[in-house]
Amino acid sequence: MSDPLPHRTVDAVVVGGGAAGLNGAIMLARSRRSVVVVDDGRPRNAPADGDLRFTITLADGRTVTARRVLVATGLRDVLPDVPGLSRHWGQAVVHCPYCHGWEVRDEPIGVLGGSAASVHQAFLFRQLTDDLVFLTRGVTLDADTRVRFGARDIRVVDTPVAEVVTDADGTLAGVRLIDGEVVSRRVLVVGTTMQARTDGLEGLRLPREDLPDGKGRRFVAGTAGATAVPGVWVAGNVTDPTAQVGASAAAGALAGAHINALLAAADTDAALAAHAVAGRA
Repeated sequence: MSDPLPHRTVDAVVVGGGAAGLNGAIMLARSRRSVVVVDDGRPRNAPADGDLRFTITLADGRTVTARRVLVATGLRDVLPDVPGLSRHWGQAVVHCPYCHGWEVRDEPIGVLGGSAASVHQAFLFRQLTDDLVFLTRGVTLDADTRVRFGARDIRVVDTPVAEVVTDADGTLAGVRLIDGEVVSRRVLVVGTTMQARTDGLEGLRLPREDLPDGKGRRFVAGTAGATAVPGVWVAGNVTDPTAQVGASAAAGALAGAHINALLAAADTDAALAAHAVAGRA
């Protein structure tokens, strides 16, 4: 359900209703700023003149005009192209030991290689299980890494992966290699490509940059999430893909406070100008 949109110009539009966006909105609302939060229900993100205006057009054609914009749309994870993998994403297919590790502890875990980061994942998830297999998927392991894996009882499988296997009950059963062998696993760890959610934001022309090691792209942000586009801030995973909920919430709050401070300055400048005009009348 959507609330009616105001017909007047509001102080800020927050695009994204996750931890960063909602905390930014709360900071603004607690400062008695008028705020509209735009969110599509798909979670998982410069100083300016006082007369800036942004027009936000929603998917249903309605519009809202705002003085400032906070983008907190988050990101989406692009999974490796392995048949059968995506159906288990978020359940038996995970990517972060700190987000999901406790829930999959002591399970037979397989780490799908494909990037340098996957080696790091293997050592972290080894802390959570005694049964870990590293499926290289094209990652070349040097002799030192293989020795270190051996010391931690991490088994290495160099044969390429053909597909993910699912049990009759719908749970993950393991991976089938191109030679037909099935490596039984209950959990798979993957490295994802993290892409900032940018749908509908093209008109802002926000600068973006590549993440290291081909991990994806993010919006570029400065102090408190300010961007190079006057009047626009970003917060949360849309600019810091590795931020967990707490960090995203803090970033949203900081951005909201920063926006309010600049709006307060702009309001004061406008009041001063109006006072000067009244004094000359």
